[in-house]
This record gives sequence, C-alpha cells and structure tokens, in this order.
Amino acid sequence: METFLLLNRWLHIAAGFTGFFVAPVALVVRKGGSAHRFWGKVFFYAMLVAGTTAIASASFKGLTFLLLTGVFSLYLAQFGYRSLRHKRIGQGQQPGFYDWASALLGLAVFAGTLGYGLWARPFNVVMVIFGAIGLMTTGRQLWAFRRPGPWPAGQWLRNHISGFMGSYIAAVSAFSATSLKFIPFPLNFLWPTLVLVPVLIWMQRRHVPKGEAVQL
Repeated sequence: METFLLLNRWLHIAAGFTGFFVAPVALVVRKGGSAHRFWGKVFFYAMLVAGTTAIASASFKGLTFLLLTGVFSLYLAQFGYRSLRHKRIGQGQQPGFYDWASALLGLAVFAGTLGYGLWARPFNVVMVIFGAIGLMTTGRQLWAFRRPGPWPAGQWLRNHISGFMGSYIAAVSAFSATSLKFIPFPLNFLWPTLVLVPVLIWMQRRHVPKGEAVQL
C-alpha cells in the first residue's frame, strides 16, 4: 500500500505541474488553432490524472476536504471538454446519456459538498463556496438540456471556458492549501478564485459572441 501511495503521489505531482504550466499556454495561443487544441488536450488529460490520483490519495487517507476538491476539479475539467461536443444542442442535437448522467452525478456530489461545508464544525466556508458553484453549474446545465430550442449563441464556448478555468482554479487552490502553509485558512484556498475568476470573465467577454450575457 505504501508503494502504491508513493507512486500515486509522484504521478499526481507530475500531472499537477504539467497542468499548472500548460494552462497559461492554452490561454495565450490563438483560440481554435492547432496549438490551442493540442495544449488544451494536454491540460485536460493532466487534470484527469491529477484529479483521479488526488481522489485515490484522499480516499485512502480519509481527507474529505481534499477528496471533494479533487472531485470538483475533475468534474469541471470534463465539463469543459465535453462542452466542445455541444455546439449544436437544440439544433438537431440532443444531450446524450453521458451528459445527463454526469450532470446528475455532479449535482449529487456538489449538494453533498455544500452540506459538508454547512454542517462541518468549524464552519467550512471553502466547501460552501465550491459546493454552491458546483450546484449552480450542474443545475444550469440540466436546465439547459431540458430547455426547448437552440442554446444562446456561444453557450458551448462559455461552458468550455468556465469548465477548464474552473478546473484550473480548483487545482491551484488545492496546491495552495497543501503546499503554501504560510497563507492562512481560508485565504489559502480562496485566493486563486479571487484572482482568476476575473480572468475567466474577461476571457468570456473577449471570445464569446457579443450580445449575450456572460455566465460563469
């Protein structure tokens, strides 16, 4: 078991650092180009490995806080990646079984995250914030799947940006909480959100078609 946890730890570190440095590259290269697609895929698979190894480690060690953070990052990464397949939702394209199942599973997990934050003693403001964001994301996605007619222009792109940026924020938050010990709680978890959410909004305003409200 110790060997497994050690290998899991090094795999997590390697994937986490890959995602940490690759994400800014995907943000600055030309959107829709081959470089953006390549580095975006590298980031997605890095987050997939980092999130899975984080969940495995937190499960064995009983670290509920970091377990939920890993789930949060993993869900948002797949949400951002899957959004690329939603360009024609409502225009002859319907959400598939995976779309419904992942959104419903996310809804249940984030409801549990919110509940954990509310009932934890001492009160856990970080889990309340992450749980609430997750609930809003999955709830809005389920509503959009049931909504008749085409999605607003660029909605799939909003989801793509918010999913990948949200996953990156969660990953940086987990790294900060576990490694940057000099930053007090809860600021060690929340500063990436405070710094990077404005970047997320700016990216949406810059790249999503004009005339549509920005949604996180």
